[in-house]
Amino acid sequence: MNLELFINFNGNCQEALEFYSKIFKSEITSPMTYAQAPPDSGYEIAEADKDRVMYASLQIGGETVMFMDFPSDSEFIAGNNINPTINSEDKEEIKRLFNELKEGGKVYCEPQATFYSELYCMVEDKFGVIWQILHYLP
Repeated sequence: MNLELFINFNGNCQEALEFYSKIFKSEITSPMTYAQAPPDSGYEIAEADKDRVMYASLQIGGETVMFMDFPSDSEFIAGNNINPTINSEDKEEIKRLFNELKEGGKVYCEPQATFYSELYCMVEDKFGVIWQILHYLP
């Protein structure tokens, strides 16, 4: 199991990536805009979001830090835009973590397959921390 950080932005993710890339002397990896998502991904992409960053990452201090722009119709709250993200090869552990974290919290996404994960879920725990938990596709 690995713990990573996911930092969300409100349309200025590319600018932030370039800024952090320079500061931390790290190459931007796996950049993808919403327009580059697979057509069969199940996501409807608004015209306003096509050039927004759907995913990119940097290595900072030996750790992966992931970045994305919120879709334009999502509420962005500065200060609440960093999510701990757990990736695990153990799908049963993902389900266990999800079920325990959702107690007294709020479910944003039930465990499900996506184009980027065999099993992905998002949950806000009872303390207001929003967790993303997933099994990366090989």
